[in-house]
Amino acid sequence: MKMNLFSAVLAVLLGLSAQNDSLVQPQEEGVKTNGSHRLDITSRILEANKGVDQVLVEGDVALSRKRNAMNCWSGNCKWTKSRRGLVEVPYTISDFYFDSERASILKAMERFQQATCVRFVPHRGQSDFLSIESERGCWSTIGKEGGRQVVSLSVHGCLERGIIQHELLHALGFHHEHTRRDRDQYVRINWGNIAAGNTFNFNKMDTNNLNTPYDYSSVMHYGRSAFAGTFGAETITPIPDSSVPIGQREDMSDIDINRIIRFFGCSKCRNQ
Repeated sequence: MKMNLFSAVLAVLLGLSAQNDSLVQPQEEGVKTNGSHRLDITSRILEANKGVDQVLVEGDVALSRKRNAMNCWSGNCKWTKSRRGLVEVPYTISDFYFDSERASILKAMERFQQATCVRFVPHRGQSDFLSIESERGCWSTIGKEGGRQVVSLSVHGCLERGIIQHELLHALGFHHEHTRRDRDQYVRINWGNIAAGNTFNFNKMDTNNLNTPYDYSSVMHYGRSAFAGTFGAETITPIPDSSVPIGQREDMSDIDINRIIRFFGCSKCRNQ
């Protein structure tokens, strides 16, 4: 009788173990990218940036060693326009990326070329260029630094279209939307919900908003729970309508594109 009971218990335990094992999916060999698609752009970036050695502000802005990286509306950090009216930004892409990952980066770049006068062009010995690398996390400095300028797009979480465009917009000279100087008219910062030591990530910048409206749908706008001390707590609430979506990571908004055009003085004939 005791043996039968023992056998029955053992069978149950083995059955539970087998059931749990069946829930664990083996990772496909050679796949480097993170497949989660449920988090907003802030959560994805901040998750990817855990443990990054680089000094970052606002989650993904690297401090420049050559200038004040947070003041980038003057001409000294602006990519120059050619006589043809095009803003050519040379780049290299690390050989570390798989072909499919490289293709994702190039696809995200296409939107700039389709809608603006910005052209990301392969590096051909130019002194100033972007070096796109899979460092730890997703980050960039703001605007042109001069020389080799790293834009980190880690294969672990940073290769979604909107995240790639987000970091490239930083490299072109754009700040986060929630830090623009007039933001208090459009969002409420819930200071009590911000994790200790992270309030500096919500400092307002002295931005030139280029006579464009506040853009809740910008790929540069962080999500509701950025830097929250408690999981899910809101740190950014849209006002007056708190239900307005923020933190999208799909593609640049129309206002994002309009700002690029205004910032670089693109002509109406953009597809040159």
